[in-house]
Amino acid sequence: MNQLELPDPQLDPDDDGMLRMSILEHLDELRSRIIRSLIGFGVAFLVCMFFASQLWKFVQAPGIAAFKAIGSGGFIAIGVMERFSIIYVWTPLVAAIFVAFPWVIYQVWAFIAPGLYPRERKWAVPFIVCTGGLFLCGGLFAYFVAFRYALVFLLGVGEDVNVTSLISIDDYFTNFVNVMLGISVIFELPVLIFFLTLIRVASPSFLMRHSRYAILAIVILAALVTPSPDAFNLTLFAVPMILLYFLGVFASYLLVLRREGRKFPWKVFLIWLAAVLVVVGIGLAYTGYWRYLIK
Repeated sequence: MNQLELPDPQLDPDDDGMLRMSILEHLDELRSRIIRSLIGFGVAFLVCMFFASQLWKFVQAPGIAAFKAIGSGGFIAIGVMERFSIIYVWTPLVAAIFVAFPWVIYQVWAFIAPGLYPRERKWAVPFIVCTGGLFLCGGLFAYFVAFRYALVFLLGVGEDVNVTSLISIDDYFTNFVNVMLGISVIFELPVLIFFLTLIRVASPSFLMRHSRYAILAIVILAALVTPSPDAFNLTLFAVPMILLYFLGVFASYLLVLRREGRKFPWKVFLIWLAAVLVVVGIGLAYTGYWRYLIK
């Protein structure tokens, strides 16, 4: 046998299942995936344009609710093209980002999959589902919780000195998009941590040792994303981000256990989790917050 054909004992046996591609083939594959992503996004944008009016009503709902809460205020359009550009162009464009996001994520995975081991390619469906799901959950959290609370606070400032809030739809939409996309991207933190562990760039032990720096960075990032300067809204943004960080560390720990052939003690974990939830529920019921949340 030719010496060049002898198998290398140092190589991982899973290497036989990896796809070998040249640099030009990688570039051609990248171009193909980008084109497919743009086509999918374009189709989503065209579909969203047909529902532009309904989408705009959905976008302005938090603002209208905030105006009702403070008892005054409303939306105005200043520029000649402002209503057309915001309602019929930018609103469908942002909606298309959320609609086409799972398709774009699939194209990203399809591009990186050839460089992974066969056992790691099995994560395709969980990766796409979790990434798309967390992105949408981030948007829902921003829409129904973060943006609404911040908006009521901001629009309420100055009402006691007879300052009426008349907000241009351009300014409102800019803040809406910043909060929606900012939080949606932040909700991808567990997926990012899991992916870094998957490609062996990070490890759970490293992430836990440096968790205090991660928490500091998260608080700073939350301060930048938060549209209002008060501590309540900062906490409202920062706490979910910190929980997402540790959720990502937990997911990466499960991945390491799987690599090492060990099993996670799910039974004990679920018992402790149930106990914590019971204690929290009792605490909420005792303090009266449970009745408030139900309302």
